[in-house]
Amino acid sequence: MELDPLMLSRIQFAFVVCFHTIFPVFTIGLASYIALLNGLFFKTQNPAWDRLALFWTKVFAVVFGMGVVSGIVMSFQFGTNWSNFSLAASNFIGPLLSYEVVTAFFLEAAFLGVLLFGRGKVPQGIHLLAAIMVAVGTFISAFWILSANSWMQTPAGVELIDNRFHVISWREAIFNPSFPYRFAHMALASFVTGGFVVAGVSAWFLLRGRDPEANRRALSMCLWLLLFLTPLQAVVGDYHGLNTLEYQPTKVAAMEGHWETANNVPLLLFALPDQEAQQNRFAVGIPNLASLILTHSLDGEIPGINEAPPEEQPPVMLVFWSFRVMVGIGLVMIATAFAGLLLRRRGRIYESTAFLKTLVGMISLPFIAVLAGWIVTESGRAPWLVYGVMTHAEGVTPSLTGWMALATLIGYVLVYAIVFYAGIYYLTRVVRNGMLPEHAQDKSDPDADRPKRPLSAAHTPFDDDVDPVRS
Repeated sequence: MELDPLMLSRIQFAFVVCFHTIFPVFTIGLASYIALLNGLFFKTQNPAWDRLALFWTKVFAVVFGMGVVSGIVMSFQFGTNWSNFSLAASNFIGPLLSYEVVTAFFLEAAFLGVLLFGRGKVPQGIHLLAAIMVAVGTFISAFWILSANSWMQTPAGVELIDNRFHVISWREAIFNPSFPYRFAHMALASFVTGGFVVAGVSAWFLLRGRDPEANRRALSMCLWLLLFLTPLQAVVGDYHGLNTLEYQPTKVAAMEGHWETANNVPLLLFALPDQEAQQNRFAVGIPNLASLILTHSLDGEIPGINEAPPEEQPPVMLVFWSFRVMVGIGLVMIATAFAGLLLRRRGRIYESTAFLKTLVGMISLPFIAVLAGWIVTESGRAPWLVYGVMTHAEGVTPSLTGWMALATLIGYVLVYAIVFYAGIYYLTRVVRNGMLPEHAQDKSDPDADRPKRPLSAAHTPFDDDVDPVRS
């Protein structure tokens, strides 16, 4: 049986990236929220802010650990599966990954220890500083990683000499044409994801009557945040799309399911792209709207997919529907944020059971939207590894066999399944314990009367903080 090492390597890297990215996209936003909570407690000394900060710091610690474990192997794959790319791009990618470790990971690791274990042991000002530095570190990390990824999408500041990229302008390479839009889009996605998770968990607590003072504050803050950031994300996404249209027109054509260059292009709400026939089946669209969105003109011209030869076209069906999943979820999130404003004005934001349950149900939607966005970004540039310069086939390790790639893929799936199960288990425990000790929890919570195992049988680093009276 012949196995394709290129396809298996692409599947493996896609699996690792999709699994990993859901953690940093949450922790980036959550770290800033924790810094804000610590700042509010430092200024007001209101214990509600302290309870919120403590609870979400525990959540952050678990998710941050899952992100580190799941992400550390990505750099290994550059050598094991993509050695030709690593050799060619080492002059640029190597320094950027080193900068990420030195300027961000070390910063996060050092101050994370103070944030997790310094509560009550260091002055409040130092603890607040640690929270701020962890938040800053997450953004520095995102800066370098997204710069490297954006350079692969819109390469700049380099020359290709003897199959090696040589940097001729670090400024142009780091701040390549798509980087500002991609970084802004991802940063906002992180805040929106964190906002919906915090809002959903706070709503879950309110439905059970647990610590209503703190959770009302948390829910109110998040809904104000989402009210402004969800529409802003749509605006930034529009500018990102215009940038992509300029530098990666085939990707945009695939997103729109548009095969031939034309004016007055409709926005397709539904279609089944047939790549072999180079046309859509069962297309339903709104006339001229795609031209208006992408060119800000009703009769604007949009390039077609068939401008690129078939071997340079991305998988249109995957890109087309992933884009619609992302946009659809974005519209749902905007609607939810405005529904919260309407309920706030009616004084029912904390009493509407249906709205609170909706928030709980939406916890997973931002993660799905982020994954769909990454699929659009990465699959949309296929078959290019470095857009317009190096294909996936040219970047793969020559000596890699299909069976080797399959074995490592299976290994990653098994290990990540264990990591995910363990992480979800501990996150569930942290959330169920909540922000109050057991004697103060609302016994109407169905989990409150559940028998607890002895501390010695189920001890975590957070148990002492969650319930200091348990023995």
